[in-house]
Amino acid sequence: MTTITDLYPTRGATEVLTPRQDPVVWSAPGTSGPLTADELGGYDRDGFLAIDQLITPEEVALYRAELDRLITDPAVRADERSVIEPKSQDVRSVFEVHRISEVFAGLVRDPRVVGRARQILGSDVYVHQSRVNVKPGFGASGFYWHSDFETWHAEDGLPRMRTVSVSIALTENYATNGGLMIMPGSHRTFLGCAGETPADNYKQSLRMQQAGTPSPHALTELADRHGIRLFTGKAGSATWFDCNCMHGSGDNITPYPRSNVFIVFNSVENTAVEPFAAPARRPEFIGARDFTPVR
Repeated sequence: MTTITDLYPTRGATEVLTPRQDPVVWSAPGTSGPLTADELGGYDRDGFLAIDQLITPEEVALYRAELDRLITDPAVRADERSVIEPKSQDVRSVFEVHRISEVFAGLVRDPRVVGRARQILGSDVYVHQSRVNVKPGFGASGFYWHSDFETWHAEDGLPRMRTVSVSIALTENYATNGGLMIMPGSHRTFLGCAGETPADNYKQSLRMQQAGTPSPHALTELADRHGIRLFTGKAGSATWFDCNCMHGSGDNITPYPRSNVFIVFNSVENTAVEPFAAPARRPEFIGARDFTPVR
Protein backbone atom coordinates (compact mmCIF):
# COMPACT_ATOMS: atom_id res chain seq x y z
CA MET A 1 0.00 0.00 0.00
CA THR A 2 1.41 3.40 -1.04
CA THR A 3 1.73 5.97 1.71
CA ILE A 4 0.86 9.53 0.69
CA THR A 5 2.82 12.27 2.43
CA ASP A 6 0.64 14.83 4.17
CA LEU A 7 1.98 18.16 2.93
CA TYR A 8 -0.61 20.19 4.80
CA PRO A 9 -1.08 19.07 8.43
CA THR A 10 -4.26 20.26 10.13
CA ARG A 11 -6.73 19.47 12.93
CA GLY A 12 -3.92 18.92 15.44
CA ALA A 13 -3.33 20.33 18.91
CA THR A 14 -2.36 23.79 17.63
CA GLU A 15 -2.73 25.93 14.53
CA VAL A 16 0.07 25.46 11.99
CA LEU A 17 1.07 27.77 9.14
CA THR A 18 2.54 25.94 6.13
CA PRO A 19 3.82 27.70 2.98
CA ARG A 20 2.02 26.54 -0.14
CA GLN A 21 3.82 23.57 -1.71
CA ASP A 22 1.91 23.60 -5.02
CA PRO A 23 1.53 25.84 -8.08
CA VAL A 24 -1.53 28.08 -8.33
CA VAL A 25 -1.75 27.93 -12.13
CA TRP A 26 -0.80 24.44 -13.27
CA SER A 27 -0.85 24.84 -17.06
CA ALA A 28 2.33 25.68 -18.92
CA PRO A 29 2.83 29.32 -20.01
CA GLY A 30 1.19 29.94 -23.37
CA THR A 31 -1.36 27.13 -23.02
CA SER A 32 -4.42 28.06 -25.04
CA GLY A 33 -7.76 28.60 -23.36
CA PRO A 34 -10.42 31.16 -22.47
CA LEU A 35 -8.16 33.03 -20.03
CA THR A 36 -5.55 35.54 -21.16
CA ALA A 37 -2.01 35.59 -19.80
CA ASP A 38 -2.88 38.70 -17.78
CA GLU A 39 -5.94 37.04 -16.27
CA LEU A 40 -3.91 33.97 -15.32
CA GLY A 41 -1.22 36.22 -13.83
CA GLY A 42 -3.80 38.02 -11.69
CA TYR A 43 -5.28 34.73 -10.57
CA ASP A 44 -1.83 33.44 -9.65
CA ARG A 45 -1.07 36.60 -7.67
CA ASP A 46 -4.40 37.14 -5.89
CA GLY A 47 -5.94 33.67 -5.84
CA PHE A 48 -9.09 34.78 -7.61
CA LEU A 49 -10.46 36.21 -10.83
CA ALA A 50 -13.72 38.16 -11.20
CA ILE A 51 -15.57 38.09 -14.54
CA ASP A 52 -18.25 40.72 -15.21
CA GLN A 53 -20.40 38.48 -17.41
CA LEU A 54 -19.79 34.76 -17.72
CA ILE A 55 -23.35 33.89 -18.76
CA THR A 56 -26.02 35.96 -20.54
CA PRO A 57 -29.21 37.39 -19.02
CA GLU A 58 -31.21 34.76 -20.92
CA GLU A 59 -29.10 32.01 -19.40
CA VAL A 60 -29.45 33.55 -15.95
CA ALA A 61 -33.24 33.33 -16.34
CA LEU A 62 -32.95 29.64 -17.28
CA TYR A 63 -30.80 28.77 -14.29
CA ARG A 64 -32.90 30.90 -11.92
CA ALA A 65 -36.02 29.04 -13.02
CA GLU A 66 -34.29 25.71 -12.43
CA LEU A 67 -33.08 26.83 -9.00
CA ASP A 68 -36.63 27.86 -8.09
CA ARG A 69 -37.93 24.50 -9.29
CA LEU A 70 -35.44 22.63 -7.15
CA ILE A 71 -36.00 24.52 -3.90
CA THR A 72 -39.79 24.25 -4.19
CA ASP A 73 -39.79 20.53 -5.02
CA PRO A 74 -40.84 18.65 -1.84
CA ALA A 75 -38.73 15.64 -2.86
CA VAL A 76 -35.60 17.78 -3.21
CA ARG A 77 -36.30 19.56 0.07
CA ALA A 78 -36.60 16.23 1.86
CA ASP A 79 -33.40 14.88 0.30
CA GLU A 80 -30.22 14.83 2.42
CA ARG A 81 -28.56 16.94 -0.26
CA SER A 82 -30.68 19.92 0.81
CA VAL A 83 -29.59 22.11 3.72
CA ILE A 84 -32.34 24.01 5.55
CA GLU A 85 -31.98 27.33 7.40
CA PRO A 86 -32.65 26.52 11.08
CA LYS A 87 -34.60 29.73 11.79
CA SER A 88 -36.62 30.42 8.66
CA GLN A 89 -36.78 26.79 7.46
CA ASP A 90 -35.98 28.04 3.97
CA VAL A 91 -33.67 26.01 1.74
CA ARG A 92 -30.13 27.30 2.17
CA SER A 93 -28.24 25.02 -0.26
CA VAL A 94 -28.83 22.07 -2.55
CA PHE A 95 -25.79 19.88 -3.23
CA GLU A 96 -24.88 17.74 -6.25
CA VAL A 97 -27.05 19.84 -8.54
CA HIS A 98 -25.16 18.67 -11.62
CA ARG A 99 -26.44 15.16 -10.92
CA ILE A 100 -30.05 15.95 -10.02
CA SER A 101 -30.56 18.58 -12.74
CA GLU A 102 -29.68 18.21 -16.41
CA VAL A 103 -29.91 22.01 -16.70
CA PHE A 104 -27.06 22.49 -14.23
CA ALA A 105 -25.19 19.52 -15.73
CA GLY A 106 -25.14 21.48 -18.97
CA LEU A 107 -23.62 24.46 -17.19
CA VAL A 108 -20.81 22.27 -15.83
CA ARG A 109 -20.01 21.09 -19.37
CA ASP A 110 -20.14 24.62 -20.84
CA PRO A 111 -16.74 25.43 -22.43
CA ARG A 112 -16.79 28.88 -20.79
CA VAL A 113 -16.89 27.10 -17.43
CA VAL A 114 -14.99 23.83 -17.71
CA GLY A 115 -12.52 25.36 -20.19
CA ARG A 116 -11.31 27.86 -17.60
CA ALA A 117 -11.00 25.12 -14.99
CA ARG A 118 -8.89 22.96 -17.31
CA GLN A 119 -6.65 25.90 -18.14
CA ILE A 120 -6.04 26.81 -14.50
CA LEU A 121 -5.48 23.22 -13.35
CA GLY A 122 -3.52 22.06 -16.40
CA SER A 123 -5.40 18.81 -16.90
CA ASP A 124 -8.79 17.24 -17.38
CA VAL A 125 -11.10 17.90 -14.44
CA TYR A 126 -14.02 16.32 -12.62
CA VAL A 127 -16.61 17.85 -10.29
CA HIS A 128 -15.61 17.43 -6.67
CA GLN A 129 -18.70 19.30 -5.48
CA SER A 130 -21.57 21.34 -6.87
CA ARG A 131 -24.38 23.21 -5.18
CA VAL A 132 -26.75 26.13 -5.38
CA ASN A 133 -26.58 28.56 -2.49
CA VAL A 134 -29.86 30.38 -2.12
CA LYS A 135 -29.11 32.67 0.84
CA PRO A 136 -32.67 34.03 1.08
CA GLY A 137 -33.32 37.49 2.46
CA PHE A 138 -34.29 38.48 5.99
CA GLY A 139 -31.81 36.52 8.02
CA ALA A 140 -30.01 33.85 5.99
CA SER A 141 -26.84 33.01 7.88
CA GLY A 142 -23.39 33.53 6.45
CA PHE A 143 -20.38 31.26 6.00
CA TYR A 144 -17.60 31.93 8.52
CA TRP A 145 -13.98 32.44 7.42
CA HIS A 146 -12.37 29.25 6.14
CA SER A 147 -10.17 27.70 3.49
CA ASP A 148 -12.08 25.14 1.41
CA PHE A 149 -8.91 23.13 0.92
CA GLU A 150 -8.50 22.75 4.67
CA THR A 151 -11.83 20.91 4.78
CA TRP A 152 -11.39 19.04 1.51
CA HIS A 153 -7.94 17.87 2.60
CA ALA A 154 -8.91 16.97 6.17
CA GLU A 155 -12.32 15.42 5.51
CA ASP A 156 -12.37 14.42 1.80
CA GLY A 157 -8.73 13.42 1.25
CA LEU A 158 -7.69 15.80 -1.53
CA PRO A 159 -3.88 15.55 -1.43
CA ARG A 160 -2.76 18.71 -3.26
CA MET A 161 -3.96 22.25 -3.96
CA ARG A 162 -5.09 21.53 -7.50
CA THR A 163 -8.73 22.53 -7.22
CA VAL A 164 -10.64 25.61 -8.34
CA SER A 165 -14.11 26.91 -7.54
CA VAL A 166 -16.43 29.14 -9.53
CA SER A 167 -19.35 31.03 -8.02
CA ILE A 168 -21.79 32.26 -10.67
CA ALA A 169 -24.29 34.90 -9.59
CA LEU A 170 -27.95 34.15 -10.38
CA THR A 171 -29.11 37.28 -8.56
CA GLU A 172 -27.34 40.59 -8.14
CA ASN A 173 -24.63 40.39 -5.49
CA TYR A 174 -24.77 43.66 -3.57
CA ALA A 175 -22.34 44.91 -0.97
CA THR A 176 -25.17 44.48 1.55
CA ASN A 177 -26.69 41.02 0.95
CA GLY A 178 -23.98 38.74 2.26
CA GLY A 179 -21.48 38.80 -0.57
CA LEU A 180 -18.31 36.74 -0.89
CA MET A 181 -15.20 38.13 0.83
CA ILE A 182 -11.68 36.89 0.05
CA MET A 183 -8.29 37.83 1.49
CA PRO A 184 -6.14 38.42 -1.65
CA GLY A 185 -2.90 36.43 -1.54
CA SER A 186 -4.00 34.26 1.39
CA HIS A 187 -3.88 31.23 -0.92
CA ARG A 188 -0.08 31.24 -0.57
CA THR A 189 -0.20 30.06 3.06
CA PHE A 190 -2.04 27.02 4.41
CA LEU A 191 -3.57 27.52 7.83
CA GLY A 192 -3.85 24.17 9.59
CA CYS A 193 -6.58 24.51 12.20
CA ALA A 194 -6.58 23.20 15.76
CA GLY A 195 -8.97 20.58 17.08
CA GLU A 196 -10.02 17.08 16.08
CA THR A 197 -12.76 16.40 13.54
CA PRO A 198 -15.94 15.01 15.14
CA ALA A 199 -17.67 12.02 13.59
CA ASP A 200 -20.24 13.05 10.95
CA ASN A 201 -18.96 16.61 11.19
CA TYR A 202 -20.57 17.50 7.86
CA LYS A 203 -24.04 17.43 9.43
CA GLN A 204 -23.05 20.38 11.60
CA SER A 205 -20.59 22.13 9.31
CA LEU A 206 -23.04 22.55 6.41
CA ARG A 207 -25.15 24.75 8.70
CA MET A 208 -22.49 26.34 10.91
CA GLN A 209 -18.82 25.46 10.64
CA GLN A 210 -16.92 24.75 13.86
CA ALA A 211 -14.18 22.18 13.13
CA GLY A 212 -11.70 23.68 10.67
CA THR A 213 -12.35 27.23 11.86
CA PRO A 214 -9.33 29.56 12.13
CA SER A 215 -8.70 31.43 15.38
CA PRO A 216 -9.44 35.17 15.62
CA HIS A 217 -5.71 35.77 16.11
CA ALA A 218 -4.79 33.96 12.88
CA LEU A 219 -7.58 35.66 10.93
CA THR A 220 -6.49 39.07 12.18
CA GLU A 221 -2.91 38.44 11.09
CA LEU A 222 -4.03 37.28 7.64
CA ALA A 223 -6.40 40.22 7.20
CA ASP A 224 -3.72 42.69 8.30
CA ARG A 225 -1.29 41.15 5.81
CA HIS A 226 -3.61 40.70 2.83
CA GLY A 227 -6.67 42.90 3.27
CA ILE A 228 -10.20 41.84 2.40
CA ARG A 229 -11.93 42.10 -1.00
CA LEU A 230 -15.74 42.08 -1.22
CA PHE A 231 -17.22 40.79 -4.49
CA THR A 232 -20.30 42.39 -6.00
CA GLY A 233 -21.76 42.01 -9.45
CA LYS A 234 -24.79 41.65 -11.66
CA ALA A 235 -26.50 38.33 -12.22
CA GLY A 236 -24.36 36.41 -14.71
CA SER A 237 -21.06 37.59 -13.23
CA ALA A 238 -18.68 35.03 -11.75
CA THR A 239 -15.78 34.70 -9.35
CA TRP A 240 -13.13 32.01 -9.81
CA PHE A 241 -11.05 31.34 -6.72
CA ASP A 242 -8.30 29.02 -5.58
CA CYS A 243 -9.12 26.24 -3.13
CA ASN A 244 -6.86 27.68 -0.42
CA CYS A 245 -8.19 31.25 -0.38
CA MET A 246 -9.32 32.42 3.04
CA HIS A 247 -12.90 33.49 2.42
CA GLY A 248 -16.32 33.85 3.99
CA SER A 249 -19.57 35.79 3.77
CA GLY A 250 -21.85 37.63 6.16
CA ASP A 251 -25.51 37.13 7.02
CA ASN A 252 -28.11 38.43 4.60
CA ILE A 253 -30.54 40.65 6.52
CA THR A 254 -31.69 42.54 3.42
CA PRO A 255 -34.89 41.69 1.50
CA TYR A 256 -32.79 40.61 -1.49
CA PRO A 257 -31.69 36.97 -1.86
CA ARG A 258 -28.17 36.18 -2.98
CA SER A 259 -28.41 33.08 -5.13
CA ASN A 260 -25.31 31.56 -6.72
CA VAL A 261 -24.42 28.29 -8.38
CA PHE A 262 -21.12 26.97 -7.04
CA ILE A 263 -19.00 24.39 -8.89
CA VAL A 264 -15.74 22.87 -7.63
CA PHE A 265 -13.44 21.36 -10.24
CA ASN A 266 -10.58 19.09 -9.20
CA SER A 267 -7.78 17.76 -11.39
CA VAL A 268 -8.06 14.13 -12.43
CA GLU A 269 -4.40 13.93 -11.32
CA ASN A 270 -5.37 14.93 -7.75
CA THR A 271 -8.13 12.45 -6.96
CA ALA A 272 -9.26 11.98 -3.39
CA VAL A 273 -7.68 9.41 -1.08
CA GLU A 274 -8.67 8.66 2.51
CA PRO A 275 -9.25 11.73 4.72
CA PHE A 276 -6.09 13.20 6.22
CA ALA A 277 -7.72 14.38 9.47
CA ALA A 278 -11.18 12.87 9.89
CA PRO A 279 -12.49 9.49 11.10
CA ALA A 280 -14.39 8.75 7.87
CA ARG A 281 -15.12 10.09 4.41
CA ARG A 282 -17.94 12.56 3.94
CA PRO A 283 -20.87 11.47 1.73
CA GLU A 284 -20.23 11.51 -1.99
CA PHE A 285 -22.75 14.28 -2.62
CA ILE A 286 -20.35 16.58 -0.71
CA GLY A 287 -16.99 15.10 -1.73
CA ALA A 288 -17.16 13.10 -4.96
CA ARG A 289 -15.58 9.70 -5.42
CA ASP A 290 -16.53 9.49 -9.09
CA PHE A 291 -13.50 10.92 -10.87
CA THR A 292 -14.91 10.76 -14.42
CA PRO A 293 -13.64 13.75 -16.42
CA VAL A 294 -16.15 16.36 -17.51
CA ARG A 295 -16.84 15.99 -21.22
